[in-house]
Amino acid sequence: MPAVRTGQVSFGTILKMIGRALILRCPRCGTGDLFRSWTKMRTECPTCGLHLEREEKDFWLGGYLINFFIAEMLVALALVVVLLSTWPDVPWTALEFGAAVMVIAAPLVFYPFSRLIWLAIDLVLHPTV
Repeated sequence: MPAVRTGQVSFGTILKMIGRALILRCPRCGTGDLFRSWTKMRTECPTCGLHLEREEKDFWLGGYLINFFIAEMLVALALVVVLLSTWPDVPWTALEFGAAVMVIAAPLVFYPFSRLIWLAIDLVLHPTV
């Protein structure tokens, strides 16, 4: 497959950076222990020195949007799968309580992934040296 160019970064590079983010690695170098805990990110990558905390005031709003969208779409997909697989005897009570738990838990589970995906997108739009 030929490389599709997007500005200065190829499409393959974009996929590689997002893939690294999905396995909780530094989008730039692919290594590093980037989180102190599930919700606390280090200030920079211990391997390549990439600054993970941006100076912009509202930088992480994109990460929150990605988190909300993907987490809630996964919840909606899970609900549709359960609904279709148990039709016509849908366990409505279990579905209601399960949905409530998933709506709260999904964004927490997906939080570090969304931050690194947003960082990868930012690196594509604003490459660092």
